[in-house]
Amino acid sequence: MASIERLHRNAPLDLAKLEEVVVGSLPPPIRAAPSGSMPDYVEHEEGVTRVGALTAEAVVRDYEAAAKEIEAMGAELINAAKKCEAMTAEVHNAIAFVRDTATSYREEAKKIFKRIEECAIMTEQVRKTCESVKLKVSEGKV
Repeated sequence: MASIERLHRNAPLDLAKLEEVVVGSLPPPIRAAPSGSMPDYVEHEEGVTRVGALTAEAVVRDYEAAAKEIEAMGAELINAAKKCEAMTAEVHNAIAFVRDTATSYREEAKKIFKRIEECAIMTEQVRKTCESVKLKVSEGKV
């Protein structure tokens, strides 16, 4: 008895597993050719064979499908550019807001600076007035 016959007698055949292995080893299905009329920028030459005409149609349809996908990418690019333009406008508005805020802070700082110096001058005047009055009181001139 051959060794392969002994193998079959010892191990039962799993048909489901065998079918899974066979299906898994098959090549992917062929995709259907794009259907529809040919693009208007081509037409068949007089005297071309049927095989040549069908081949040329298949190729030109594939190219046309690719061209349409490229055009779709162009439309997506236009949408992306519009979004960028909108975002740029928003950035310009944000920059203007930041500049306005910085200007407001500087104006507020100037006001506070001026108030502090006015208070310092007034405090110095009060101190001098107090010293003058104190000196007059001590001399008895009041």
